[in-house]
Amino acid sequence: MFIEWETPLTEEEREIRTTIHRFAEEVMRPIGQRLDKLADPSDVVAPDSELWEVFRRHEELGIADIATSPDLTPAQQARIRCIVGEEQGWGDPGLAISLGVNGFPRMAAMMTGRQELIDRFSGEDQIGCWCATEPDHGSDFIMDGERIAEWETPPNVIARKDGDEFVINGQKSAWVSNGTIATATSLFCAIDMGDGIVGTGSFLVPLDVDGVTKGKPLDKIGQRALNQGEIFFDNVRIPESYMLMPPQIMSMGMEVVLATANSGMGSTFSGLARAALELAVDYAKERVQGGVAIIEHQSVKSRLFDMFRKVEAATALSRRAVMWNMTQTPRMDLAVASKTLATQTAFDVSSAALQIFGGNGLTREYPIEKILRDARASMIEDGCNEVLSIVAAGKL
Repeated sequence: MFIEWETPLTEEEREIRTTIHRFAEEVMRPIGQRLDKLADPSDVVAPDSELWEVFRRHEELGIADIATSPDLTPAQQARIRCIVGEEQGWGDPGLAISLGVNGFPRMAAMMTGRQELIDRFSGEDQIGCWCATEPDHGSDFIMDGERIAEWETPPNVIARKDGDEFVINGQKSAWVSNGTIATATSLFCAIDMGDGIVGTGSFLVPLDVDGVTKGKPLDKIGQRALNQGEIFFDNVRIPESYMLMPPQIMSMGMEVVLATANSGMGSTFSGLARAALELAVDYAKERVQGGVAIIEHQSVKSRLFDMFRKVEAATALSRRAVMWNMTQTPRMDLAVASKTLATQTAFDVSSAALQIFGGNGLTREYPIEKILRDARASMIEDGCNEVLSIVAAGKL
């Protein structure tokens, strides 16, 4: 089932939705399920892995560029971004996130308008990632990044100014999405201008250069199709021109990034919540107990409607957040509300759906247990829901 828009989709939007849904149904979901079953996460990114077929098909369809066409108004771009996010989340949220962060460096380069960066970080064969979280610092980057120079535990990655270059040293944590396969990153880290740490900043950094090494792919319970792993920097030199945001504007820039990222998470996981609801409804129509399909039982009907109500609410808020943040001054509070509601809804609805499946839901034979595991991860990634809520409350 599709969650329809208040204003009908145009013919072009319907065609896009059909194309993305087919990609999600025929490529993302089956491949995501098979990658999920691989015991060793290194096999997910092996040269012969089906993961690369997902990347190839995604590139062939031009999905990454659909919502950024200069021929579209911001409102049209927002609607298409919602369609893409929801359908890819419906297919497989881990793969959706991998495909999303893949475009971060290219998007950042395009936003600068600097030809040097566009040429260096916009190659078709490039795989991108976003390096923010560190072994000793996760949520405090969001809550307290402006006081990084005063942190009792020093930051794990520091970029030190050296002439017309920056020298990067340190380690980003195992939670970097696409971490072990990326060839470029949008790096958020501490900045030392020569006299000590003065704040945080961001850079575009190639990862196929001397001094960059990767850890092993992370083994985790959910979103197993999403590669994550450590990145190490050992005297990695980049030109000063690769800096995106200096400390003076990093706080404002971080808000825009979080607003964009959290809005995207809202779309992705409202799509996953819809997938869980659909599976529960279909199963309830097929499973017979007491001589009738269980959907005829009052308790099951009540629970399914409660799930439907939650999915509708999360989808509506996620669309509002994307529309606002792409057509007006971005609001982090609205984006965080969307992310936290959609991820919590995905978890609650998938858990309720598994209950509808009964004992069958606990087996690997049925897809609902995977959806539950994937949804659980979402309430921590991109900033845990509790911390994001505290930060967003300060913007009210």
